[in-house]
Formats: sequence, structure tokens, C-alpha cells
Amino acid sequence: MLRKFFRRLMRYLLIMIAGLFVLSILVVLPFKWLNPPVTMVIADRWLSPDYDYPIRKEWLDWDTIPKHAALAVVTSEDQRFPKHIGFDVDAIQQALKERERRGELRGASTISQQVARNMYLWTGRSWVRKGIEAWFTVLIEFIWGKQRILEIYLNIAEWGPGIFGLEAASQYHFGKSATQLSPMQAALLAATLPSPLRYDPARPASHLYQRAQWNLQQQRKLGGPNWLANLS
Repeated sequence: MLRKFFRRLMRYLLIMIAGLFVLSILVVLPFKWLNPPVTMVIADRWLSPDYDYPIRKEWLDWDTIPKHAALAVVTSEDQRFPKHIGFDVDAIQQALKERERRGELRGASTISQQVARNMYLWTGRSWVRKGIEAWFTVLIEFIWGKQRILEIYLNIAEWGPGIFGLEAASQYHFGKSATQLSPMQAALLAATLPSPLRYDPARPASHLYQRAQWNLQQQRKLGGPNWLANLS
């Protein structure tokens, strides 16, 4: 009887795992072509009783996104983005070493991990959430590809209270379309990540301005916007 029970239990577990596997693919695959109307982060903001800001977002297709702004964001957030497969092992190792040294863990998330988290997961921290994030990171890397991941990131990243995406951020902070951003303005927007609610790129404090200058220098070292030309 006990053996039968465990066999049945294993069968149910395998069916459940297979179902979750198929479901996860089904919620990722359509967005290879369709633009997501909402993300879990936006939904969380909508549902929060303490969040009184209107949601502002406007989609920019990849061909419309100014490539100097895309490069500024990659330079700020994930300079190994074109080369890794979703996880930056070197950055993770450095973060763990820093934790041993300083007793705190700094962020080591790639752009792919941030997209997986913002699109599909709840806010907060837990090992369960990190495990699910890792799975969705693998899926979007395999199904979407780098260019689509970056396109979605630039359209769903939070850039202020209720401000989501590069176009909304540009209009909110600088009063102009993202296509009209100067290289410095794009660098200032990138420099506010990953803490966009704390900084104002239109009125940058000195340390934010210095980070933007560093960003521009790094862009030149990487080779300029052509560095992203081969994303697929």
C-alpha cells in the first residue's frame, strides 16, 4: 500500500511539474512578438493602497529606440549583456566576496534577470522567488533573444513614480521624446537605475552627474552604439 501511495504521489508530482513547465513557456512565448500590456511591477503599483500616482507608459519599438540611450542603460546596468546567457557569474562572485567583506549583498542582477523579475514575479525577496526568477531568465534568453529582452526592458523599467519605460521617462523628466534625448540626458536617466525613485535626472546631484560622465566614458570604451548592433 505504501509503495502504491508513493508511486501515485510521484506521478502527480511529475504531472504537476510538467504542467508548470508548459504553463511557464505559454506565458513567455507570446511576448516574443506581442508587447506586454502590463507587468507584475505595474500591477503591484496599481494594487498598492499607498500608490497614488497615475501610471504613464508608452511603447517604443526597437527600431525607434535611440541606440545611444539603449547603450547608456546597458553600460549602467549590465556591460556583459551581449555575451552572457542570462547570468553574470563574475558579478555574482564579486557580490558574494563583498558580502563576506562588508556583511551586505549588493545587486548582481543582469538585465535579463530584471526583466524576468519585473514581468512575472511578485516584489520582495526569498529563495523561492530567486529560483523562479532564474527559470524565467533562462526561458526569456532562449525564447526571446537579446534584442527583444533589451527592447522590453527599456519599455518596462521604472523611472519614477508611475513612470515606466524610456519614452515616458524622457517626457516626464525632460519634456521631450526619447528620440530627442542628448547623450548626457540618456546617461543621466541610465545613472538613476536601479534606484529611480531616489534621483531626479533633470536636476542631478553632483554624484549623479559624475555617474553620468562615467557612463559616457564607458560608452566610448565599449565602442559606441554600434556595440549593440549585433544583438539578436
